[in-house]
Amino acid sequence: MSPSTFHHHFRALTAMSPLQYQKWLRLNEARRLMLIEYSDAASAALRVGYESPSQFSREYRRLFGAPPLRDIANLRTSE
Repeated sequence: MSPSTFHHHFRALTAMSPLQYQKWLRLNEARRLMLIEYSDAASAALRVGYESPSQFSREYRRLFGAPPLRDIANLRTSE
């Protein structure tokens, strides 16, 4: 299968590109680490492969609508 065909089929199934899906998985795993394992944002970012905490925070806010600490605090109070 050619790369372009793969991308086409992948996007048809997931509504995102493979790179966007990988980012989505990494950010969701970081969210889980902070929520369940009580990791701080910088540690969670490193564990899922981010080298820059500021880049992690920016992408996290873009996906979840709030910075990591506020998002996790909101999730904990809503449980």
